[in-house]
Amino acid sequence: MTTMKTALAISLACSALAVAACGGDDDSDADGNAAATTSTTTTAEAANQSQEPEKPSGALVEVGDSQFGDILTDADGRTLYLFDKESTDRSECFGACEDAWPVIFTDGEPQAGKGVDQKLLGTTDHSGKTQVTYNGHPLYYYVDDGPNEVLCQGVDEFGGLWLVVDPSSGDAIPA
Repeated sequence: MTTMKTALAISLACSALAVAACGGDDDSDADGNAAATTSTTTTAEAANQSQEPEKPSGALVEVGDSQFGDILTDADGRTLYLFDKESTDRSECFGACEDAWPVIFTDGEPQAGKGVDQKLLGTTDHSGKTQVTYNGHPLYYYVDDGPNEVLCQGVDEFGGLWLVVDPSSGDAIPA
């Protein structure tokens, strides 16, 4: 009888553990089988996410209309300038120059908007950050330009001229 009592006690203990482990489980069907909806949903969500195109992280360069014709702008319509003192893709604008002429930085490859030639877009290092270039020219804003404003075309400052950029050639539009 002791063996039978021991077997019964073990059987009851195992049953109690089984009930405790499944307690509150609403994902079981009538036969006690766990439903697979969680993993199916997760797999479906992952499939949808992998099909969605990633948004580019780079700065968007676009074409804007101005009194000088079509020019390069950023996504907010702010005018982009080049500095004719620079003969390579290396910036020569730092300190007070950079305060007046902020650099256009990018976190990824710069993106070409309508009318901008992606092949002319590039980057260069500027104090450990990535500056956008166009046709090899580092690009800048003028600190006081608002959207759709060109306040400093042809300004001679910091040893050179600041000029708006022709989107078709990537060269300066003469003042």
